[in-house]
Amino acid sequence: MLLTPRPRTDRPRTPGAPGATPPDPTAPGATLPGTRSRRVRAALLASAVSVCLVAASAPSPATPLGIGDRLFPHLGNPGYDVKAYDLSFTYTGKNTEPLAAVTTIDAVTSQRLARFNLDYARGTVGSVEVNGSPAAFTSAGDDLVVTPAQPVPAGGWMRITVRHRSDPRVRGGQDGGWVQTKDGLAMANQADAGHLVFPCNDHPSDKAMFTIHVTAPDGYTAVANGLPAGTVRTPGATTWTYRSQHPMATELTQVSIGRSTVLHRAGPHGLPVRDVVPTKDRARLEPWLKKTPEQIAWMESKVGPYPFETYGLLMARARTGFELETQTLSLFERELFTQPAYPKWYVESIMVHELSHQWFGDSVTPRDWSDVWLNEGHATWYEALYAQEKGKKPMAARMKAAYRASDAWRAAGGPPAAPKGPKPGQKISLFRPNVYDGAALALYALRQEIGQPAFDRLERTWVALHRDGTASTADFERLASSISNRDLSGFFRAWLYGQRTPPMPGHPDWRSDAPKAHKGAR
Repeated sequence: MLLTPRPRTDRPRTPGAPGATPPDPTAPGATLPGTRSRRVRAALLASAVSVCLVAASAPSPATPLGIGDRLFPHLGNPGYDVKAYDLSFTYTGKNTEPLAAVTTIDAVTSQRLARFNLDYARGTVGSVEVNGSPAAFTSAGDDLVVTPAQPVPAGGWMRITVRHRSDPRVRGGQDGGWVQTKDGLAMANQADAGHLVFPCNDHPSDKAMFTIHVTAPDGYTAVANGLPAGTVRTPGATTWTYRSQHPMATELTQVSIGRSTVLHRAGPHGLPVRDVVPTKDRARLEPWLKKTPEQIAWMESKVGPYPFETYGLLMARARTGFELETQTLSLFERELFTQPAYPKWYVESIMVHELSHQWFGDSVTPRDWSDVWLNEGHATWYEALYAQEKGKKPMAARMKAAYRASDAWRAAGGPPAAPKGPKPGQKISLFRPNVYDGAALALYALRQEIGQPAFDRLERTWVALHRDGTASTADFERLASSISNRDLSGFFRAWLYGQRTPPMPGHPDWRSDAPKAHKGAR
């Protein structure tokens, strides 16, 4: 993720046609277990939480769970490992109306489950089935709590089917999820907003395969992560199916619905590159889009083969405040490419920032949200390196400026690997300068400390070793120590967890300004 708008200085820096309405699965006459009194009780319960769930006869008390993430304690759920998601959305042609949806989850249990939780909010649930049998359900905080008809044994395979409405409207102060564009919808699920769109185990440590179906009226085009797996045309509408070939975290899910054109070109080694653009902006955006194959080749020269089956840019007519590395299809604000205030070298380096995330953050995913510096620090690193090599913007000058601001960044947002939590309901506020340039600064110090040859081997080995998996800060430290044949525990403790910025190896003259006393965390 890269935040916008950006300060306009001499060196811009990161602040881091309607169709028929689908049937309503929650409408009267739908198959819903329970009595009228249960519906009343469910409505009363739902009024107290951020999600309206039409509840069946589930036992109580139900409580929100989590897997212990320091920054998002109620994110993710114990007791199972998701292997695959099948998501189906039906769009009416109006981006203010909920989408009829069916989410099917295939998972393996790690313990006997008489009841389990899914992360889900901002939607209405009509029914839940577990292994083909109706299940009871209720809500607890941002969780959908499910009680299957029969407990699922440890090591058992379970298929969960949830029929629900996915609401694109922002409610309850929660940001993220669906993004309303000028001509439809897109997704922005980072950091913890996947469950605002579909029921899931919404933590990056539980990656899974995805199949996504989108039905939209004539005149619209739908695109999602992965490769196309077929289309079905019916009178007045089309259903597109996309399927991933690599596991993916829920926060990286992308669905674009709009009056769009899909442009195709070949990348390195025949890699399919497809871009999704507003049809009327096709010619205007092409000069930027044609740069992607060369940028992929540049990244491959630094860290090795591109890790996925396709890549491309999704140009959204929306004001999000950021760009986002959704897997195989990065989300960009169209205005980044049409606003003349941004220099050419800068826009290209931002394209590389999101591209580099395909290696750092998407293929190698953080095990915990405190490890987000591994995503953003590396993406900022390659953004700056590209700007140096292609735009003649010296990295050392950028790092020196970052060093000067680093103590203030740490005071406001915490050290790179121990960031302070986000504001309630504003999870984007997690993405402060300390995990962007502040983390890239730590990588610069590491290169200074172990030398460029060892650093380059570390980068290539890291993405190869952990491809399609998750990894932590401790994993990075161990690998760096192994490759450099040195104990780097003290170095990483100071640079990643210290309240003050350590001296920069090779630059004893660099100084960091003292934080201003009146400034605190966002």
